Amino acid sequence: MSVEVKNLTKIFGSQRAVDDISFTVEQGQILGFLGPNGAGKSTTMKIATCYLPPTSGTIVVNGHDVVQDPIAVRRMVGYLPEHNPLYLDMYVHEYLEFVASIYGLKGKLAKARVQEMVELCGLTLEQGKKIGALSKGYRQRVGLAQALVHDPQVLILDEPTTGLDPNQIVEIRSLIKRIGQDKTVIFSTHIMQEVTAICDRVVIINRGKLVANSDVASLQAGNARAKVTLVEFEQPIAIELLQTIAGVENVEPVQNNTYRVTSRQDADIRASVFRIAAEQNWPLVGLRQEENSLEQIFQQLTKNE
Repeated sequence: MSVEVKNLTKIFGSQRAVDDISFTVEQGQILGFLGPNGAGKSTTMKIATCYLPPTSGTIVVNGHDVVQDPIAVRRMVGYLPEHNPLYLDMYVHEYLEFVASIYGLKGKLAKARVQEMVELCGLTLEQGKKIGALSKGYRQRVGLAQALVHDPQVLILDEPTTGLDPNQIVEIRSLIKRIGQDKTVIFSTHIMQEVTAICDRVVIINRGKLVANSDVASLQAGNARAKVTLVEFEQPIAIELLQTIAGVENVEPVQNNTYRVTSRQDADIRASVFRIAAEQNWPLVGLRQEENSLEQIFQQLTKNE
C-alpha cells in the first residue's frame, strides 16, 4: 500500500475543511482527486506533504505516518503545489541542481539526475534560460522536474495543468501518464477529460466529505441516475408523443430535428421510439444512447442541496 488516508479531518476555526475522509492509493496507480473549489482537496494534499498537520486522523505514506515521521514522508514524496513556487532569477539547470542538493544529492549523482529530469520533462532547449523567461507551460515542466528530481515514490500534483494552452495540457498529461507507470500519482483537476484520459481511479470530495471512491468505469456505470438518448428525425415532430413513452422524464430539442430524451436508468426506450416513429410516419435518421459523462456524475455528487 502506497498512500493510505485514515479518517482524516482538518478544522480551521469553525470550518471543517476536511471531514473524516478515508481512501487508499496503490503503487503504480494514478488517482484523480476531484471536488469543487473549497472542497478540501488542497488541504488534504498539504497534509499528505507535511505542510499542514491534521486535526485528527492521519495519512500514511509507504508505512510512514505524516505526523510521527514527517522527514521520511518528505523524502518519499514529490509535490507540485497549485501555485508553482519557483526562483525566477535562477537558471533552469541551476535551480534543479539546487533542489537536488536539498535532498542530499551531490556530485555526479546530482548532475546525472538533473540531466535525466531535464530530458524527461522536455527542458533540454530551455535549461540554459532563466526561469523567469519561460512560458507558463515550461514553468510547469520545471515544477514537475523539481518534484521528481529526488526520485520520489509518490507524486502529488495540485492542478498541474491550470492556465496552460491545449498543446501544453496534452504534453503535461502525457508526461504524468508516463511517470505514473511506476510511481503513485495523486493529482487534482477541474478538467474531467484529464481524468478519463489518464486516471485509474477517482476520489471526489464535496464540502470536505468523501462522496465517491472508485475506478473511472465503475463510477460512470454505478452513479448514473438517468439515461440520455439522442433521437434524430428527418422532420420536426410532436415532442408530447415522445413524452408518453414509459420511463421518459424529459424531452428537449437540441438542433436539426434532434431531441435529447432523458429517461429512468432502468428504462430502454428505443423500441418505443421506433414504434411511434413508424406509427406517425416520422423518418428516423439516428438514435443513440449517450454514455453517462463524468461531468454529469461530478455535478450530481457535488450538488449543494
